[in-house]
Amino acid sequence: MDKSEKLNLLLIKLENLLLRQQGFEAEIQALRNEVRALQSLGSVTMPSAINPEPTTIPPIRNTVPGAVIQTSAIPQPRTAPISPSASQNQPNLAERFKRENMVKSDFEKFIGENLISKIGILILIIGVAIGAKYAIDHDMISPLTRIVLGYAVGVGLMAFAIKLKVKYENFSAVLVSGAIAIMYFITYAAYDFYALIPQALAFALMIVFTSFTVVAAIKYNKQVIAHIGLVGAYAIPFLLSDGSGKVGVLFTYMAIINIGILVLSFKKYWKPLFYASFGLTWLIFVSWRLDLSSSYNYFGLALLFSSLFFLTFYITNLAYKVSKKEVFGFSDVIILLLNSFVYYGIGYLILSDNKNSAELLGLFTLANAVIHFVVCLVIYKKNLADKNLFYLILAMVITFITMAVPVQLDGGWVTVSWVVEAAVLFYLARIKKIAIYEKLSFPLIFLAFFSLLEDWITYYDFYNGNTIVITPVFNVGFLTASIFITCFFWMFSISKKENEAPVQLIWMSKILRYSIPAILIFAIYFTFRIEISKYFNNLLQLSKINLNPKTKLDYPSSEYNYNYLTLKTAWIYIYTLFFASILSYLNIKKLKNGEFAIANLIINLLVIILFLTLGLYNLSELRDTYLIPESKYFTISSFNITTRYVAIAFFALLIVQCHWLQRSGLLKKDLKTMFDFLLYLSLLWIISSELINILELSHSADSYKLGLSILWGIFSLFLISMGLAKNKKHLRIGAMVLFGITLIKLFFYDIYSLSTIAKTIVFVSLGVLLLIISFLYNKYKHLIIDDAKVEN
Repeated sequence: MDKSEKLNLLLIKLENLLLRQQGFEAEIQALRNEVRALQSLGSVTMPSAINPEPTTIPPIRNTVPGAVIQTSAIPQPRTAPISPSASQNQPNLAERFKRENMVKSDFEKFIGENLISKIGILILIIGVAIGAKYAIDHDMISPLTRIVLGYAVGVGLMAFAIKLKVKYENFSAVLVSGAIAIMYFITYAAYDFYALIPQALAFALMIVFTSFTVVAAIKYNKQVIAHIGLVGAYAIPFLLSDGSGKVGVLFTYMAIINIGILVLSFKKYWKPLFYASFGLTWLIFVSWRLDLSSSYNYFGLALLFSSLFFLTFYITNLAYKVSKKEVFGFSDVIILLLNSFVYYGIGYLILSDNKNSAELLGLFTLANAVIHFVVCLVIYKKNLADKNLFYLILAMVITFITMAVPVQLDGGWVTVSWVVEAAVLFYLARIKKIAIYEKLSFPLIFLAFFSLLEDWITYYDFYNGNTIVITPVFNVGFLTASIFITCFFWMFSISKKENEAPVQLIWMSKILRYSIPAILIFAIYFTFRIEISKYFNNLLQLSKINLNPKTKLDYPSSEYNYNYLTLKTAWIYIYTLFFASILSYLNIKKLKNGEFAIANLIINLLVIILFLTLGLYNLSELRDTYLIPESKYFTISSFNITTRYVAIAFFALLIVQCHWLQRSGLLKKDLKTMFDFLLYLSLLWIISSELINILELSHSADSYKLGLSILWGIFSLFLISMGLAKNKKHLRIGAMVLFGITLIKLFFYDIYSLSTIAKTIVFVSLGVLLLIISFLYNKYKHLIIDDAKVEN
């Protein structure tokens, strides 16, 4: 087929479609007219149909030789009037009005056949109860007659309901529920108020009525029977209450009703029924417990029935979902948590109010965890429900174990329990990919950390008020901190290997990414720092001298070697220098983490500043104590001076680590200039301090003037030399600034108190240094020029 044949066929199809479109438009217009006519008020006549002119397909010429076109295959347009199709649309509109009327009819039917009957039976029961109470209060009929008449009404109503079941099932179900409520009503009254039947018989009858209610609700498949027959029965004891306070009977009665609902839950999952029973039971129980005037009343009774209600609702909430293996919804989880924590709160109140059971609070908390653990284990072993329910209940086990720790234990054991629990949860969250465990580990990590801080604060408070000696390392505090460090190191290792958290926990993962290593470093540092403090505190306590043995007072009859406190501070600075050096070394050699390198740099700078200021001042105090002892009862050894050089050695180690950190490339910035300033400024500070130390030990006068001025001048010359040799302009400028400070010090501070010989030495020395510096600049000026060219 050539192009002309294809074109001819396409034109024919296009013309055919256009003709069909005209027919559809005519039909649509006719339908629109009918709809407008029906919508107009008072219009009942149908509009005349629009009959389009019959359209025929013009004869098609075979423009292509040999092309045969079958016109019978082309759909013909409609030439008949449109009105028949419009009339066919009338039943559809009628169906629409029929459906609207049916909606109205269904609503009316719901009110007339369903709602009114329920309201009626409820009002009937209330009326009978009020009338019975009136008859009772006025002794109108004997107690036995009242009970017999009550049972007769209940049985008659039940028989009438059963007879109507075949034709009027809904109405029959309402009557059955009312009859059951009346049976409860009469049985309770016969036992509690008139003692016409024994307790065993009363409970047996209630069990029978409950069983019948369960069976009836299942047979009728009507939730209303359970609502009125079971939940409605909660109101009976209060309607007939005479204030006798027989709570044991009331709670037993409520327990029987709840057990009936439990049985129903295995067959039906009627949430409104369960919610009503749950809310009413705990509301009644909590109101009664909070209203007790004496905390020792009904101890066993309250504990027994609260436990029974808790277990009943626990099993009820799980029964249907587990049997059908359905996923727990949000409301199911809320009820499960609410039931557990309401019961725990009530139990905690009951036990804490009784002085004989207050020590059992931790055991009670742990018992809650055991209950949840048993349920969790059964669900896991039998594969009864989805994994989310298993994880939820296991999370509750962990929660109650967490709560049991501070309730029963104290001190470091709380910290140990929480940190071990946090580590295990974090492991399960990252390795087993269980998101809920990471949610639980998140608060536990910080709880354990704050608990450790509280342990340390408690130690310091204890030490300040006592003179007890605590052996360093071999003590409970160090054991607690060691376990804490081990757990956090474990979590840190896991987070490095398994750093991917669930999408919904990305924010939490980011916080833990920085929090875990930060807390780990903090804990390691302060753990050993505290042990150093314990060692020197012990030495202080052991140095005690009783100046007046006949008196029992510690002050002023006792003397201590307070040099140990100064030594303690010095060795804490030494330990801090060593700790910062180790951190930098580990990162450079092992971790190689850029973010941690920034933290290393900040920590190192802070430690350097603290040592150059407060640390060196503390070392000068050690020197002064060595030269002039504060007490005649103690001999200060040269260990004070040795400590100084140990500290300087570890300071040099930290400077070396800063150099390696700058060269490692982890900082991703060129910090050579900053390191030069840090190195040479630290060096100047240390040698200045050492000069003062040597002059003080040699008992030389004017050590802060003559010696420092000459030293600073020599150091300026050294910086100039280094700046010229290494072509570092910032060192040369720094040298000039230092020499300027030295000259200012010379003219405004040194000159007024120095002797003539000292002034001569200082001025001559500085003059010679200035001449040397000038000579160096002239000799190596080509280096400076070249340096400038390079910079340009």
